[in-house]
Amino acid sequence: EQLGFVKEHVTIVENMFKEPFGIVLLTGPTGSGKSTTLYAGIRRLNLLEKNVITVEEPIEYDIPLLRQTQVNEKAGYTFASAIRYFLRHDPDVILVGEIRDEETASTAVTASTTGHMVLSTLHTNSAVGAISRLKDLGVRPFLIADSLVGVLSQRLVRKVCNACKESYIPSDMEKEYLKDPAIETLYRGKGCQICNNTGYFGRTLVYELLTVNRELSTLIEKEADPSLISERATSIGGHINMPDIMTEKVKQGITTYEEAVRILGSIRQQ
Repeated sequence: EQLGFVKEHVTIVENMFKEPFGIVLLTGPTGSGKSTTLYAGIRRLNLLEKNVITVEEPIEYDIPLLRQTQVNEKAGYTFASAIRYFLRHDPDVILVGEIRDEETASTAVTASTTGHMVLSTLHTNSAVGAISRLKDLGVRPFLIADSLVGVLSQRLVRKVCNACKESYIPSDMEKEYLKDPAIETLYRGKGCQICNNTGYFGRTLVYELLTVNRELSTLIEKEADPSLISERATSIGGHINMPDIMTEKVKQGITTYEEAVRILGSIRQQ
């Protein structure tokens, strides 16, 4: 919750991380807090009972009870070779810093289908886009369908400075954008010494969450169009979309209409 997750969504994410095997992917641009979320999830596991191994470049957090290793691609110690090596140590959970090439993708997915939970990141613009990205990296659709537990796509948005927060009456354009003609109040920061006159202080997450069930696995295996996968996921409650999360945070005064346009507009353009 401290990262910015809605309370009921925390349980969904935790349950994904606690699955006995499969792969959970976090997506988003550089600097969107993916590593922070991964490690927050790792910390919620019972590290005394689970054998957790991380393969990173570089090691971003030093956490007791984890077996952490840093890849050195110049020396031939790649993500893929590190995963293969540590599979001999019977890990319960393997955190892979990033899936960026075909060999890493293949090795990570293979590990996830042989009794291990794999947590990793991808550079894609959406949760459903992670499926296409894995296919682009040579992973066969039936393996994606068999292994994928869920995808969390996230962005960081600036929070309204509480020291100079003020309310205002939203314009018709803002009401239309937020799809709420009845909304009477929004919030922004006037600017003060605390926030260096920006009106913002701190950041929070907005996110999209896709959880994969049997029906979605079948669609993935059949190489259904991403829009159909997203549509079906939404209809069965397995898809939480980013615009809804952003809209609620704007209405609650956590962030601003301008931040919503900045983040959601950039995603739509991509």
